[in-house]
Formats: sequence, structure tokens, C-alpha cells
Amino acid sequence: SKFFLFANDGYPAYGGILVTRNDLLQSKPDVMRRFVAASMEGWKSYLKNPAAGNAIIKKENPNMDDPLLAFAVGQMKQLGLIDGGDAKTMGIGVMTDARWKKTRDFMVQAKLLDVKVDWK
Repeated sequence: SKFFLFANDGYPAYGGILVTRNDLLQSKPDVMRRFVAASMEGWKSYLKNPAAGNAIIKKENPNMDDPLLAFAVGQMKQLGLIDGGDAKTMGIGVMTDARWKKTRDFMVQAKLLDVKVDWK
């Protein structure tokens, strides 16, 4: 198996993000905060010992077998996909203005986003 990291070719976007609606952020900020915190704890737990998570993954998707899951976890760890980069010093789940601006600039340059869009 091979894994191609788009970041190696200049793609600056975050690989995995959580998306929600503005009305939920405004009406249930505590729920949103707790969901994000639980997700980050889940990643830490999974990287430490993926067995429980892998059992759930295999139950929900029988095509994910032990060798494929081991490869995936190995790549996450080797490439620092979850706990590398800014997360190494600022913690899993960190997002920075600099990285979002770089993503916005990339998208504008690729003509995927209008230059007038407020990236924040």
C-alpha cells in the first residue's frame, strides 16, 4: 500500500476538520466545546491503543481488516498526521490563523475561492 500526503506537494489545508452550523455554535456552545474536546481525547486514546477503535471500525466496515488498519495507524504515527506539525507543540486539534490564511491563499490562487471571501 502507498499513502500520498498532499501536504508534500504544497496543499496546506487541514486533513480532517469538524464542521457544524453557525446556529448550533451560537445556541449550544458548551455542547460544541465538549464534542471537540471528546474528539481530541478520542484521537489521543486511539493513537495510544487502537484496539477498541479498530473493533468498532471493523464492525461498521468489514472491508477494514487488521492489516489495513495497522497500515493506517502506522502511517498516522509515522507521518504525524494527528499529533505532528503544530499539534506537536500546541496539542491535538489545534488550528492556526496562519494555516487557515495559507489555505485561503492556495484556494484563491487555484481559482477555487474569490479573493474577497473573508477567510476567518
